[in-house]
Amino acid sequence: MVTIAGNGMGDYDFSNLNFDISKFDKIICDPNFKEEAKNILKLKYKDAKQYLLDNYDKEEILYVVTGSPLFFSAGTIIAKSLPTNSVKLINNSSSKTYLLEKLFISELDVDTISLHGRDNFDLQNFLQNKYTFVVCDKNTISRLKIALSYFESNSIKTTIGYKLGFEDEEIKEIDLINFDENSIDLNAPFVLLIKKEFEQTNIISEDVEFETERGMITKKYKRQLTLQNLDLEPNQLLWDIGAGSGSCAIEAFKRYKVKTTLFEKNETRVEFIKQNLKNHYVTETKLFVGEAQEYFNTLEEVPQRIFVGGGGVEVIKQLPKLYELLDNKGIMLINAITLKHLNLMLTVLNEAKIEYEIHSISLTTYKGKLDLVEPERQLFQIKINKNEEE
Repeated sequence: MVTIAGNGMGDYDFSNLNFDISKFDKIICDPNFKEEAKNILKLKYKDAKQYLLDNYDKEEILYVVTGSPLFFSAGTIIAKSLPTNSVKLINNSSSKTYLLEKLFISELDVDTISLHGRDNFDLQNFLQNKYTFVVCDKNTISRLKIALSYFESNSIKTTIGYKLGFEDEEIKEIDLINFDENSIDLNAPFVLLIKKEFEQTNIISEDVEFETERGMITKKYKRQLTLQNLDLEPNQLLWDIGAGSGSCAIEAFKRYKVKTTLFEKNETRVEFIKQNLKNHYVTETKLFVGEAQEYFNTLEEVPQRIFVGGGGVEVIKQLPKLYELLDNKGIMLINAITLKHLNLMLTVLNEAKIEYEIHSISLTTYKGKLDLVEPERQLFQIKINKNEEE
């Protein structure tokens, strides 16, 4: 029989276990635990799991995990691997519960992400609710600074829960954007609680919500058609080449919670993009300034979606390279507003034997009391689905 129990908050010991542990033949715990006894085995996760799978029907085993076995813990993973009648869980306080109790904050106001031992996190749960609780490791603060690189300090309010349950516990407010990472020992256990201090902007934006250079923007209706045609899914990486005002990438983030990388060579438009990224509180974004094609071979990231909205002739010549860089089962969408560019695009794609489909989009809007006709330039849209054999 296996009992999986959390040790709660505080030091790496068994002091918060409110039951008799003397009845167990073996006690399994992480190497960080301070407890010592003949029947205590300090094992890393894979070895602990294997021991439990091999001996659950031979011994009475206690497996002690840090915090709560129900909160980002190996406890539930192992429990699901064992026969139901051979395992039971004993819960304890998690770092999240502990901190919220201290700050009198409702669970309903809090989303949770983990950056402990990982670089990526779910954008659907980051700064969407009033608070975001972050499970951390030593790299988390620097990672969040990158994700929030277009945020002002007053856009968020961050509380650090440092060494929760220890004698030298600290719960205090910090300036996350400008935090000095040398001011504390980041190897010690800590968590962050980030409060959103801004109002979420409309998911579907009006054109006037973007700073632009002489109206250089993919207009609202064409922007919606473009995003719809990209078939975006949360946490995918979208490259926006020839980003202009950044409106397509920004709205893709707001609507679909995707990561974005923008390329723009016009320095005036770059300044507008930076302001738009700030105004719309875009996270997990990068902006590259200069000729887009000069960056393609330098980036290790693999985009699941590529949108080519500009960039000129040199980018068009690189369409086969972009197709090569695109993730398998990814989508590339190319917008053209001149027949000259359209013809060049089709020539390049045909020579590279890349299959595509093409649509022509014409829009006319009617504005004002007199319903004045305001036609938009015809848009040609080329869609490429990459579906190579594995």
